[in-house]
Amino acid sequence: MPAVPRTRPALRRCAGAGAVALALLGAGLPLPAAAEAAGSKEPDLTRFYGQKVRWAACKDQELPKDMQCGRVTVPLDYARPAAGTLDLALSRYRATGKSRGSVLLNFGGPGGSGVSQLGIAGKDYMDLTNGYDVVGFDPRGVGRSSPVSCGDETGGPSDGDSSDKPPDVAHPQALMKALKRLTVRCTEHSGPVLSHIGTVNASRDLDVIRQALGDDKLNYLGFSYGTKLGAVYAAQFPHKVGRMALDGVDTLTESLAEQGVAGARGQQTALDDFLDWCVTDLGCPFGQDRRKAGDAVVRLIRSLDENPVPSDFGGAFSGQDLVDALGEGLYSRDLWSQLARALSSLTDDGDTRGVQNFASGGYAVPSGTKPGGGLVDSADIPSDNLSAALMAINCADDPDRPSAARLAGDVARLKKEYEQASPVFGRFRLTQVLLCYGRPRGTDFIREQVKDVPSAPILLVGTRGDPATPYSWAVETAKRLGPSAVVLDNRGDGHTGYTSSRCVHGKVDDYLLYGTLPPDGSSCPADGDGRGAVADASDAG
Repeated sequence: MPAVPRTRPALRRCAGAGAVALALLGAGLPLPAAAEAAGSKEPDLTRFYGQKVRWAACKDQELPKDMQCGRVTVPLDYARPAAGTLDLALSRYRATGKSRGSVLLNFGGPGGSGVSQLGIAGKDYMDLTNGYDVVGFDPRGVGRSSPVSCGDETGGPSDGDSSDKPPDVAHPQALMKALKRLTVRCTEHSGPVLSHIGTVNASRDLDVIRQALGDDKLNYLGFSYGTKLGAVYAAQFPHKVGRMALDGVDTLTESLAEQGVAGARGQQTALDDFLDWCVTDLGCPFGQDRRKAGDAVVRLIRSLDENPVPSDFGGAFSGQDLVDALGEGLYSRDLWSQLARALSSLTDDGDTRGVQNFASGGYAVPSGTKPGGGLVDSADIPSDNLSAALMAINCADDPDRPSAARLAGDVARLKKEYEQASPVFGRFRLTQVLLCYGRPRGTDFIREQVKDVPSAPILLVGTRGDPATPYSWAVETAKRLGPSAVVLDNRGDGHTGYTSSRCVHGKVDDYLLYGTLPPDGSSCPADGDGRGAVADASDAG
């Protein structure tokens, strides 16, 4: 569970199942891991693998005029492809010269819109157009691709009534009842995609997209959660991997609870650094006394939890919504000035728009989803889609489902552990972990089988000062993936390195464009370039 509100983790598979898969892949019949392991017959996917993307000018006014949009149709359920379909939204910038195909980008989350993010930050990836069409996409349940929703602005465990206060983790029975009600709401507002969400299915979608783009192999750049998606793809389709780079590497093995503690600790460090910077400015909304500034943040969050204020986008804005926004704004120093202004508007005028745009990934709009299989434009993306998709995908990827009795017994211990990790982010992170209660048990494929991948080399970038995806995760994931993994050690700060380090940017481009890999274990120095950081939509990465 990587970064909060814009990024998070990834998946993989075992070598034993790979042999069966290889034979079937050679016959043009890509099998999911579960089907391969069971030796079952794959349903006919010919019509999905026979598509070609039809590109046209983007109709959504939010997107740049020089960007093109398209779509790819995938089965709702790969085991029953006749049961329904989904349309996935794509966007691209065309190669400036001769193209060697496409490179797909995933900016993280889970829950981040690749279509929107490529439109917002496309300039950071223009070097790649020297050899590729650069393509963004919204995974199933995200953004314009049948977005999931829980029917409120936050996706949290309230009843949607503006007078409701989020249940405290100190009262586990009340919390569990609220979480069950939340599960019902999410099902009602999300439509059929909710039962078929998750990284394993998103990885299979990725292979359909690859084929529809006309590429024999997948060239891919993934950030934060996008690294998990890339790893899972490599496990499911090892011999379809072209040039793949994973930046801000997510864990493949740690439980959501373990990820949450690591994320809370990293975000608290980032908040402390932000406040150290903020109090040197007379305009800091928390004053110029560093100790008092930390206390002021905690008081503001508690006050909003006790008495949520009306949101400019409908519903109520609570202290935990503010924590969500803070997590987004702390990913990069480049965002700090904007975050400080948004906090000043909140504390001075009660204006929630600035902070709420952080929490929504930059597209906070009135709630109202179109659950079905068609595409939607930005005006129809539910304002809680980022958090609802984050929760749904994390739960679908996580096999741990403790009983009610065990959960009730563990809450007090977990609450103490999380609050020690961070007095600001602890409760929010713990609540995210508990949100899976009442949902079906997730897949164990990522934890059990994403390892020893016999693919082409995969470049992994780990950043020493990353608040969302610790450097240790890059090392652990590399060991798990096996000889195909090459680690680049970025000695800088911030979440991911491609857009904040000239060295990382250059080495990733060298691999994706020219196939030149840095030596395993080589490093990049800290860089003050300030290109900006990748915006993630996750809960730890």
